Amino acid sequence: MEDTSEAIHPDKAGLPVVQETWNSFGHMIRWQEHNGVYLCYGERSHAALIFLSDGEFRFKVFQGEYPDLSTTIAILPRTETSQPEVEENEENLVFTTSVIQVLLNRQTFALTVLDKNGQEIARQETVSWSPRGATNGLFNMQEGSHFYGLGEKSSFLDKRGERYTMWNTDVYAPHMPEIEALYESIPLLLHMQGETTYGIFLDNPGRSDFDMRSHGVAYTIGCSTGEYDIYFIYGPELKDVIRRYTAMTGRISLPPKWALGYHQSRYSYMNQSEVMQLARDFREKDIPCDVIYLDIHYMEGYRVFTFDKIRFPDPKGMISELKDMGIRIVPIVDPGVKKDPKYPVYREGVQEDHFCRYLEGDIYFGDVWPGTSAFPDFTDNRTAEWWGQLHEYYTSLGIEGIWNDMNEPAVFNTLKTMDLDVIHKNNGKPMTHEELHNLYGLLMSKATYEGMKDHMNGRRPFILTRAGYSGIQRYAAIWTGDNRSFWEHMAMAIPMVLNMGLSGLPFAGPDIGGFAHHTSAQLLVRWTQMGAFFPYCRNHSSLGTTRQEPWSFGEQIEGVLREYIGLRYRWLPHLYNLFHEASQTGMPIIRPLILEYPRDPQVTNLCDQFLVGADVLIAPIYRPDTYCRAVYLPEGIWHDYWTGERHQGGKHILVDAPLDVLPMFIRASSIVVEGSLRQYTGDQADDSITFHIYGAIADDSFTAAYSLYEDDGETFAYENGKHSKLDIRVQGETDGLRLSMRYAHREYVAVRDQLRFTLRQPEFTPSEIVGLESITLDDLAEGKTGWSMDEQSGDILIQVLDTEQNEWILKV
Repeated sequence: MEDTSEAIHPDKAGLPVVQETWNSFGHMIRWQEHNGVYLCYGERSHAALIFLSDGEFRFKVFQGEYPDLSTTIAILPRTETSQPEVEENEENLVFTTSVIQVLLNRQTFALTVLDKNGQEIARQETVSWSPRGATNGLFNMQEGSHFYGLGEKSSFLDKRGERYTMWNTDVYAPHMPEIEALYESIPLLLHMQGETTYGIFLDNPGRSDFDMRSHGVAYTIGCSTGEYDIYFIYGPELKDVIRRYTAMTGRISLPPKWALGYHQSRYSYMNQSEVMQLARDFREKDIPCDVIYLDIHYMEGYRVFTFDKIRFPDPKGMISELKDMGIRIVPIVDPGVKKDPKYPVYREGVQEDHFCRYLEGDIYFGDVWPGTSAFPDFTDNRTAEWWGQLHEYYTSLGIEGIWNDMNEPAVFNTLKTMDLDVIHKNNGKPMTHEELHNLYGLLMSKATYEGMKDHMNGRRPFILTRAGYSGIQRYAAIWTGDNRSFWEHMAMAIPMVLNMGLSGLPFAGPDIGGFAHHTSAQLLVRWTQMGAFFPYCRNHSSLGTTRQEPWSFGEQIEGVLREYIGLRYRWLPHLYNLFHEASQTGMPIIRPLILEYPRDPQVTNLCDQFLVGADVLIAPIYRPDTYCRAVYLPEGIWHDYWTGERHQGGKHILVDAPLDVLPMFIRASSIVVEGSLRQYTGDQADDSITFHIYGAIADDSFTAAYSLYEDDGETFAYENGKHSKLDIRVQGETDGLRLSMRYAHREYVAVRDQLRFTLRQPEFTPSEIVGLESITLDDLAEGKTGWSMDEQSGDILIQVLDTEQNEWILKV
């Protein structure tokens, strides 16, 4: 056989590799201000600076005379910018606001940020780029630097010494500490040095890298395609950065309250009778549950927007019957649409040009669960609206939640995603998939959320997603993908979800018990104990693995799981309060200790325990056959939740933890609210609550406060003021304690007549409570108002009418 010209292809010649030369700005030629944008022109490239507030600015590299200042959907529209004072000297162009000073070096474009005292906060030494379009920023890194954020990443809490890639990737196995890319890409890096924290957000939805490992005294932020467009966010505290970042990219809307309950899933519950029996088992066994998931086998040949007529002959009847039992169905919906001319969704998508195409016009096809499939182009608003409206199929059946999976998008090929040269319409600004890859999951979830909302008559939809980009929190909860039933994966879930919270994603959690491999009784117990306090709480397991419904390991294990799932339901008022806080401030629901104790050197990388809000410390057991553990208590006094025992903080303690005990501690001078046990979130008309007050002393140094937020938990009426805010304040006095309540806002009225207060083992015994009668514990149980002391626990129990305002004085 004779050779063709391919025989002399240059790639076969073994020619020496020419090292590409990276360019930089060169010196500054001139600068100008134009409509609040500071344009700094260099020899080889230019930079634009926009001050968004006195502590935030945008730095974008551009070519040509004027930059494209559009953003991705991650950034919320804003009309106001800040105008710094600008001066120039021989060395720098200097921008001064009320809180920071930014120096742009006229010779090198080095960017230095100083605080108002002139101390260096951050320094970007260089920005350089390759002839192939990659860009890299080099930043100073001090010896005491700590790094957080970056969304869904493996390994420990502090990311110093790590390197990560932002490229949404379907990773079934293995999830290991060294893995650099998972399903979500949140390009936000939080850098804490001493008493100062700042954030850098790179708004680039293509492949990018954050490298805190390779350079010793520096870290780098780079992108392989697209534009280098960073947002600098000054603290000085970590909480300040999170508030500012979430104001920029959005905060969660309040989910429906049922989405905070316990969720049960498996790949897959195969048919209608199995689903109904599962629901009956939960109710007969008195194990609370709000949601059952349907994985891909509910569909007809894996076609989205269908139910298999044999396996699920009456989905509407099933969903109605389940809803009467207080259980909702959440079906999986993937982006891949089966290539089938008889399938209406595919046919309509082709005829109306909704699918991703190559530049030459051919539809892109990839293999996923249905086989050869086309993929909607969610970057086009017209297609996103079409996809959203398709969800009327589900809402008409009574479905109120959707599970978006495989939306990286995952494709069964060597790339694991669609071809990089696929063209997205991008609302008239076409770009390749390589440039927009990380936006696909966010845009799918946005389309799903908006479509569901349009068809739910004012009720809140729930969307769960696997893939996303910054801003995904506005539309969906996130689970951490296909983990495994390994103790190591349980432990790894803690820092992963904590960093997701620091990255603006408060509604997140792993599959409880592990998805793949075989769980064990101990692992399921310990993971459920931990998961009961994670924002998102779902048990999910894979086909062919050991069953892990709560009753799968016998009555003893079932009893422990019942207790902790029930505990989550009793804690729902407190958790819902934290969700409301997240919607207002961006603060995460579960928090690493570094967020609340940023000056404590013991907690910079502490990630085998966490806080629920600011005042509740959870220390899970994450190893087999382990019945005690060391727990670090930060400064202050901490009360054992189960026994009330007091512990002085600022040290480690050894805590006993038999299989039925999750170590939990409540900070003194704090208040935690609990509700009644229920079988689902809408169970019972009684919204009875108890405020538990910890560490009360008869001294004017003691103070505790709590604001309880409540609404109907179902609709968007809260956005129009239909909610309530009850302020509780406890103030110590030299001869007792003053307890007061006041509704600061009350356009929503909960279904209850009384409020309960429990002073957990106070350091004094009241002789009387002015305005309240001393009654027996039995009287309290029968609903009478008054107060009593539990001699066995030492708690003071108070029961009062739920009025607009009142005050009681506890006399020593």
